[in-house]
Amino acid sequence: RMQSSRSKPCSCPSLKLREVASMYFTLVAAFLVILVVALQGSAPRQSDFPYKVPLDPQGLLELSWNVSYPEQAVHFQLLIRELHFGLLFGMSDRGEFENADLAVLWSDGHNSYFGDAWSDAKGQLHMDSQQDYQLLGARRAPEGLYLLFRRAFSTCDPKDYLIEDGTVHLIYGILEKPVHSLQAINVSALHGGLQRVQLLKPNISIPQLPRDMKSMEITAPDVVIPSQETTYWCYMAELPEGFPKHHIIMYEPVVTAGNEALVHHMEVFQCAADFDSFPHYNGPCDSKMKPERLNYCRHVLAAWAMGAQVAPHSMSLSFTFSPCPYSDLSLSPGPPGRRDSSGIRLYYTATLRPYDAGIMELGLVYTPVMAIPPGEDSFILTGYCTDKCTQLALPSAGIRIFASQLHTHLAGRKVVTVLSRHGRERQVVNADSHYSPHFQEIRMLKEVVAVFPGDELITTCTYNTEDRSRATVGGFGILEEMCVNYVHYYPQTQLELCKSAVDPGYLHRYFNLVNRFNDEEVCMCPQVSVPQQFYSIPWNTFNRDVLKSLYGFAPISVHCNKSSAVRFPGQWEKQPLPSITERLREPSPHCPPSPGAQPAAPVPLHLGQLRRD
Repeated sequence: RMQSSRSKPCSCPSLKLREVASMYFTLVAAFLVILVVALQGSAPRQSDFPYKVPLDPQGLLELSWNVSYPEQAVHFQLLIRELHFGLLFGMSDRGEFENADLAVLWSDGHNSYFGDAWSDAKGQLHMDSQQDYQLLGARRAPEGLYLLFRRAFSTCDPKDYLIEDGTVHLIYGILEKPVHSLQAINVSALHGGLQRVQLLKPNISIPQLPRDMKSMEITAPDVVIPSQETTYWCYMAELPEGFPKHHIIMYEPVVTAGNEALVHHMEVFQCAADFDSFPHYNGPCDSKMKPERLNYCRHVLAAWAMGAQVAPHSMSLSFTFSPCPYSDLSLSPGPPGRRDSSGIRLYYTATLRPYDAGIMELGLVYTPVMAIPPGEDSFILTGYCTDKCTQLALPSAGIRIFASQLHTHLAGRKVVTVLSRHGRERQVVNADSHYSPHFQEIRMLKEVVAVFPGDELITTCTYNTEDRSRATVGGFGILEEMCVNYVHYYPQTQLELCKSAVDPGYLHRYFNLVNRFNDEEVCMCPQVSVPQQFYSIPWNTFNRDVLKSLYGFAPISVHCNKSSAVRFPGQWEKQPLPSITERLREPSPHCPPSPGAQPAAPVPLHLGQLRRD
């Protein structure tokens, strides 16, 4: 519950998209208004709660929920398979138990209570003066205790978490001993954890999978993971000769058991049709032995990153699938001799859909000229897909973006892509104010975003480097940084990548300025790399502020690339930053009507005597 979470209003999706769901969720709400007593009976129907996730690794706590956009509320169902003396469930900015917004069930061993609470910066619990976690029911079933409760997206309570689009860090804690009051709960002694979810799922229909669907796995050939900090491993897979055109309709990761923490991301590329054949290769992507022709294998067929599961299929859209897939995966070091055979499972069909879809990279080029000083709590970098590039590369009818995957490395905290037209911000494509590099889902958009020639797509990433002692530069390493939005769109175009970076010449001027105004010398020798120059800077306030200013006004180098990794014809160096004359307005917070003054008191529950292990 950082200040930004409390003060920033949630974005309210259009009611027009959800008219069909309105009556359904009204009925769900009516079903949930039951007596607050413990009843013996069967579990609620799963269809009432379409989304489900285990909270703890053992599966003892299972959360299900539904989203009512007409009511602007989430209904939760929490299954507690083994009830001790209660639990804490809630939300916080990044999964902390401090400054958290909590629903608490606790017992003194005889009587049980439920209440809306919050924790302060020291983790001390307080009963909230505004009870916004509304308990709707509790019922026992053979599999455990079900708690049913409701929470509005926005409550206008400064102690409450604002539920908005993007990642939500859910936290839980199990009370293993009886407590006599809420204030007696010691948060630091709890057995707890966190689970990341997207609570506000889009209310869209998903078509049924075709009967002729087949699957294919493209996996690494039992690679011995090197001991270096980050390894990018590339390998070629060849399809049978004469394999006809298909459409990929879904894909999912295949991660070697035990390597879940080591595999950071994977991509499958299609090689350009400019050549009759491509050499086989299996080795590090940065090796001098990698054949140069593989640089033409840049058309993305599938992209996965840590935290993502199944890439959804949608709305009769499709991906072109032709021979010559080429794959790379990013690995962190593991124990000596650890092997990996991870990859991606593709689901495809010969029944072609109306459109070929594509994946386009937006954001920043992978280059060290974009850097973040150490000790920053929220440093911003922005990448531009300029009007000049979209004017040249997009068809006159434009494209339609229907899904998005945001991507940074470990320092990333927020990511947003905004569509701008004629200098005016028009629409948020995708945003995540609580982004986690450990939860990089491919998310269907609530509304399809139309992008036309001349539009700009601006991707901004916010980083935190408070735990670092030297600059973090852009690059491929896990301790270097990226700022990317993989947008899924249709119809497919030749535009594979639309990104930018600061002009290198202006960065050189920055290093000269730093050298002139600081006692410590920053070596400008030609043989010294850009990362080394950044590492040698004394990061005082002046040097930080000038770098921020540089990124805010200096010309950019634009990469407007085809899938062959070749830029579209044109002048792309020293391009001016897009001029934004009108920003999107922050939507006003939607505060639910107050039911009247409610005492800050817990709700008693009759659960019987709870057990002690």
